[in-house]
This record gives sequence, C-alpha cells and structure tokens, in this order.
Amino acid sequence: MKIKETNEMMEITNVEDFDLDHIFDCGQCFRWEKNIDGSYTGIAYGRIVTMNYDKSGHVLRILNSNREDFDNIWRHYLDLDRDYGVIKKKLRDADSVICDAIDYGHGIRILNQNKWETLISFIISQNNNIPRIKKNINSLAELIGDKAGEYNGKVYYNLPEPEVLASVSVEDLAPCRLGYRAKYLIETARQINEEGMESLEALGKADVSAAEALESLRRYCGVGPKVANCIALFSMGKIDSFPIDTWVRKVMYQLYDIPEKEMKRMASFAAETFGEYGGIAQQYLFYYITHKGK
Repeated sequence: MKIKETNEMMEITNVEDFDLDHIFDCGQCFRWEKNIDGSYTGIAYGRIVTMNYDKSGHVLRILNSNREDFDNIWRHYLDLDRDYGVIKKKLRDADSVICDAIDYGHGIRILNQNKWETLISFIISQNNNIPRIKKNINSLAELIGDKAGEYNGKVYYNLPEPEVLASVSVEDLAPCRLGYRAKYLIETARQINEEGMESLEALGKADVSAAEALESLRRYCGVGPKVANCIALFSMGKIDSFPIDTWVRKVMYQLYDIPEKEMKRMASFAAETFGEYGGIAQQYLFYYITHKGK
C-alpha cells in the first residue's frame, strides 16, 4: 500500500481484495449508509467519514480523515494488513465448493469493530432484519448517546457507554422500539459496568482462543451461540469463529447437503474444512446466499 494525505482525505493505493459493497453489506456492521455515487458514509470509533473505492485503480479514499486516524483506526478497522489473496487461495485449495462464493464476495474483509458497540449491536440483531437493526441502533444512539459531530448536514451520535445504558429503564428505551431486546441491553450494560470494560476488551487478546471468548461472551444477557460468534469474529479478531444463523444453515444445506437442523455438524465441518479461516469463509457463504439472485 501507498498512503497519501491531502485536504482531510486519505488516499491509499494498491488496495487489493477489497469492495465496499461486499464489506458494508455482508451483515457484519450496521452504521454505514451507501450514497448515490457508490461511496459509504458512517461512524466508527467516534469518527465520521466517507469512503469510496476505485475498483479499476485499486484506490481507497477516506474523506474527513487524517494520517493519525488512518494509522490508529482505519488501517486496523478495515483489516488492511491481512493478505486476503493468500487466504482465498487456501480456502479454494481446501474446498472447491466454496469457490463460487469467494468469487461472488471477493472484496469482503472482516472489520475490527469496537467490542462494546458490537456486543450491543448483535444483541439488537437477533430475530431482526438489517434495515430494522440499523434503525434500532441509530435510534438508541440518538436517544441516549453522545453527539459525535455533524458531517454533510447530518448529525451523528455515538452509541451510549455502559454506564449510561445501565442507568435507564426499559420504558426509557420505548422510543427505540427494541422489544424484548431492551431488557437484554440494560442487563448486559449493568454486567459490563460492574465488571469494567477491561473484562470485555481482554477477550480480544491473541492468547485468548475463540472457544474461551465464546464461553465468556455467553455470560452476557441475551447472548446466545450465534451472537457470541458474531461478536468474536467482528470485533475480537477470532477469524476462526463460524456464526450459524438461518441463512448459513440454508447455504450449508444447499452447498454441502448438511440438514439445516444439524448445526453441530455444520460447525464441525467448518472447523475441519476451513480451519483458522472459518469466519472469513462464513462471510463469503453468507454474502453469497443473501445476495445471489437479487
């Protein structure tokens, strides 16, 4: 990669295996919106930016940003130092069936998101669809989150910190229309507030296995196996985590003939076939089944 800063814009050249549609529309994040020109505007780690990607020139541009934020946030957030070309080759060599899914979602990268935001976002995501998840999350941020700033005429808000969310009632959150999830969010916030954020952050350490992280995440109210796997994959660097939801069950049946009810068999197959890259394989498969034929 070559990196250049000009007029509050970062320009990164030679960015391969990258596509903003694939990254921001594969179910791993909920605070990015596509603009008419194909760029995306969103907020992460309290920063509001617009990203666009020139596919022909392999150039990524991040507007409303600077070199410090790129080095401290966006480089890691976008997983730019991981060679996805090598990973795709290893997955293809291990399993010919996944090749079509890899080609279809070739520009996917696993984001390294804020752990607390990912935790509450995926509690909200359960039994929910993506447009409604986005609406729920933004409503929660606007209702009790801090103002992050204004950009292109729109005000953006951060999601509330644990101590703020822990102090409200289910009735207070009624305008967000979270349903039963409101209780889960408040209880989880109280758990985090009592233990300290360090307990959650520690799960992302390299010496903590995915299995250990999943076990700890399941302690939080409203966090089941699928949600725990999503949090571990999308915010803790556990790229061997293999979340199984309705769509993954469907694609595993269609492509691998594993009955949809046999989730343990799916998990075992993923571990044996995709190994340390199970989570990346899952995203290729998820994107393929949810977008192919649209």
